[in-house]
Amino acid sequence: MQHHDRIILAAEAAGEVLVCDEGLSFWGGVDPDTGRVIDAHHPAHAQGLAGRVVLMPTSRGSCSGSGVLLQLALSGLAPAALVFREAEEILTLGALIAARMFDRPLAVLHLSPESYAALAKERRAEITGTRLRAGALDIALSPVTPGDLGLDAGDRARLSGSEGRAVQLAQEVLGTMAAVQGAARLIDVSRGHIDGCILAHDANLIFAEAMAGMGARVAIPTTINAISVDRQGWQGRGVPPLFGTKASRLADAYVRMGAAPSFTCAPYQGVSVPDRGEVIGWSESNAVIYANSVLGARTAKHPDYLDLFIAMTGRAPETGVYLDANRVAEVVVDVDAPEGADDALWPLLGWLAGLRAPDRVPLLRGVAGLAPRPDDLRALCAAFGTTSASALLHVEGVTPEDDVPPRPGAPVLRITQADIARAWAEFNQGPEAVELVAIGSPHASLSELRAFDAALAGRSCAPGVSAILTVGRDVLEGARAEGLLDRLEAAGVQVIPDLCWCSITEPVFPPAARTLMTNSGKYAHYAPGLSARAVRFGSIAACAQAAMTGRAETAPPAWLA
Repeated sequence: MQHHDRIILAAEAAGEVLVCDEGLSFWGGVDPDTGRVIDAHHPAHAQGLAGRVVLMPTSRGSCSGSGVLLQLALSGLAPAALVFREAEEILTLGALIAARMFDRPLAVLHLSPESYAALAKERRAEITGTRLRAGALDIALSPVTPGDLGLDAGDRARLSGSEGRAVQLAQEVLGTMAAVQGAARLIDVSRGHIDGCILAHDANLIFAEAMAGMGARVAIPTTINAISVDRQGWQGRGVPPLFGTKASRLADAYVRMGAAPSFTCAPYQGVSVPDRGEVIGWSESNAVIYANSVLGARTAKHPDYLDLFIAMTGRAPETGVYLDANRVAEVVVDVDAPEGADDALWPLLGWLAGLRAPDRVPLLRGVAGLAPRPDDLRALCAAFGTTSASALLHVEGVTPEDDVPPRPGAPVLRITQADIARAWAEFNQGPEAVELVAIGSPHASLSELRAFDAALAGRSCAPGVSAILTVGRDVLEGARAEGLLDRLEAAGVQVIPDLCWCSITEPVFPPAARTLMTNSGKYAHYAPGLSARAVRFGSIAACAQAAMTGRAETAPPAWLA
């Protein structure tokens, strides 16, 4: 059919073809215990992936998807094969770890558009050796190998095993992923951020303890993402001992490997703030997009597990938005910005921008006059990461690289006020009654805590309503120092460090809550699948109002009406 039909990871596979018209985030979008799609917004919702030949243009969303795929592989619920039309790294890495470390291979293919379209019309497919057969199709697949990847002396030494088997494995996987990504060489990175420390499934613990047991150590300053428990206080929150112990062991494994116990999904809030142009090796989608877009640093959106290998070697494949050519906007999105908008606008814009640019870098125009604050840009980037695979966006007149002209011929799309209103309605399908207010996805900033406190204006949460704000440890200490923590707790608000809404489980997540309200576009997108609860969405002030009354406004805000 074409010369670019490649087999990334070889395995014997056969199964029914499932075509996903949109990319899918396995984390938050696929149940790791059943292999079913739980993303309520995805066209393949409720479909089972186990044993099927799954086609999708590429993956999207969280870097943690690699861990979900590893969990599925370890439990025998993985797809028989994954077939992509465009570049993909997150699920590919999960499959590579399953095969290399745990002898659980599944086939991963990258097909040309022509071959992909032809396969999508078939009901069943089979992969044997380097051939793909389906109906009348018989496609030869070219194996992917590191080939002529440029290695420096340090790379070669690590690859030879001079620094031990753990580092050798890291270097081998980096070489394979570099070949998958089409990188010509590896480059130095100055700092790392590890994402795979949430106990969303046992695979993350199995991987981390296996690496720590091999003597793995980070070689550059490295922070750790939010975890699944309040590391120092979970015993007093009713967390089942087995879960709390496993979650703690997972966090401790990375600390033993030399990572700092930062436990935040927002390291750019003071824990680890890279300079403009600094080359780093981060995971966690919101942090990656914020670092690239707002800070002007450079990092690809590295999948879970590869982030550890990068931290162990201080090296990353030179690909994606590490390269100048890939930081240029490929889509222009003109925004019809509503007057008088509050902070709820920015998650809605991020979510819509990701739908307009699901696999490429966009330039948003028309919002500079709204003077977005850092919190607004965090919300924009986090929501963008739920619907786009891109690691970068530009905002004209706001972000540091907005002055680079878009690629010639870049399409010009629009986000209208009607689009924003429809997105608001999509995020507000829950009933009026609210039992839980959820702030902190990504981790809430000190300014957000101040805004929530100001909106409460000395009043307390209504009976039967929980308000939980998740934060990093530095923000918690800042709130304590200025008396803010005392005021919030006196109002019945819980401020919890270390974990975030993407990892909260019962009983910290109130079991009786049927509907939650959040200011996060990221959590509004993922919460129906993650929590099996109905969702309401609004500004910080609207969330505070819901905490005090137990009700969410059913009408859109005035600026959107």
